[in-house]
Amino acid sequence: MEQVGAARDLVLGYVHALNAMDEAMRVAIPTLERLADVLGLVRSRRISRSDHIDTYSYTVHGAGCRFVSDNGTEVDVDFAADGSEVFDLWRLRWYGLSLPEPLDVTDQDLRSAVRSLQPLLDEVRPGWFSVAN
Repeated sequence: MEQVGAARDLVLGYVHALNAMDEAMRVAIPTLERLADVLGLVRSRRISRSDHIDTYSYTVHGAGCRFVSDNGTEVDVDFAADGSEVFDLWRLRWYGLSLPEPLDVTDQDLRSAVRSLQPLLDEVRPGWFSVAN
């Protein structure tokens, strides 16, 4: 049960870090209406595929973006067709392993943690989650 609590804290930390990166990007790029808009800005060559903004670096990839804070913490997120931010258990685990004090939790504990956080999180398709509106 203790591991599920740690996994729950990890998921909440990921959501908090994602929100902080969203805010930093919006401050740096005032025309950004939502984080998913970085994909269009990169494709139209209005911003670089990778750069450093505030205390984060970012790299746009395929359907998403990977953010790395100055302390090495990584938040990787994909964007659904509607522009919502989506993530899976792999991205949550990777976030945990990148923390200054790495936290390695099992997929089973992460699944339990995500379930315990509903309705804060929605499962948008099997194994993929987003923060509820």
